[in-house]
Amino acid sequence: MAEVINIINGKHVVEFGKGKFDEWCVFLTREKGTRYAPKDKDYFSILLAWAHRYGVDRIYNDFVSVYNCTTNQVDTTCLALIKKLAADYGEHDSEEVEIWFSVLYGGMIAEENKANSKLGKRIKRLGIYQLLYEGYEPAAAADFSKGKQAAALDILMRRRGF
Repeated sequence: MAEVINIINGKHVVEFGKGKFDEWCVFLTREKGTRYAPKDKDYFSILLAWAHRYGVDRIYNDFVSVYNCTTNQVDTTCLALIKKLAADYGEHDSEEVEIWFSVLYGGMIAEENKANSKLGKRIKRLGIYQLLYEGYEPAAAADFSKGKQAAALDILMRRRGF
């Protein structure tokens, strides 16, 4: 059974549902669109485009604001924060920012709920940090942690301050 994370402007739905591994797969259904599970590399590409338009620090700092309020469950305070942050991007981009920050928020909640996870939401932060500050391509940043030991990734994260 799906659990709604956010409904954006009454027409786009971000929700959890059953995926390949667990019940914590994040799905996006656009207005009159097909329900699908966005891939990290796809929304990393979007974040990178926004970084070129709005600046790396702005995108990263807004992401970190959402990261800091993320726990293992959906919280209306975080959703209100996402809506407020998105509004600051103006009429042209605010809806897309709310959609993709909601997807990222859901992804971090999923990481916090993943069975036997030692790193939780920090895994998303590492990928976004590498993307925005270390010049990784979206696919490389999205796939960097796959197959690596949690202890080794933890060291990399601590060196970056998280």
